[in-house]
Amino acid sequence: MLAGLRRPDGGALLWDGVPIAEDRTAHATRVAYLGHQDALKPSLSVVENLHLFARAGGGDMTAALKAVDLLPLADLPARLLSAGQKRRAALARVLLAQAPLWLLDEPSLGLDANAIVLLGKAIARHRAAGGVVIATTHVPLPLEDVRHLALPGAPDPADRWWDEESSALSPSDHEGASA
Repeated sequence: MLAGLRRPDGGALLWDGVPIAEDRTAHATRVAYLGHQDALKPSLSVVENLHLFARAGGGDMTAALKAVDLLPLADLPARLLSAGQKRRAALARVLLAQAPLWLLDEPSLGLDANAIVLLGKAIARHRAAGGVVIATTHVPLPLEDVRHLALPGAPDPADRWWDEESSALSPSDHEGASA
């Protein structure tokens, strides 16, 4: 519903007091979505994949590639990237959108510790500029001043059932957690 793809069963979802259903095209420009799939065309280079989105959002291609540490790989075909590099390319697409609302589904999926730090910095910059980020995650992100929403049956982030030193999950330390 937040992305504007489905209508609520009741009521209305408002953006600045206006129902988003009244102008879905305008709302689409306000949202950058990162799904569980990276949505890259394998035969295109990283930069060619990003050009498909840069025109719509008007973002700075070089800055986006630097922010996710992919500038040296910009000309490689997406099919040659590792899973983590593909995820970083998908994150660069979010940066290019210049949308005030980021909807991120498991944004740290496939990322190593250094890339998770880059993700945290990108989110912090977006929030500092007035942006909003809604992320689903099983792995703690390096963020300050966040609000957590735990679904019924989900572990409480305050329980700290992960290893703080390595950020590695330790599900054996938390009853009901699964790897």
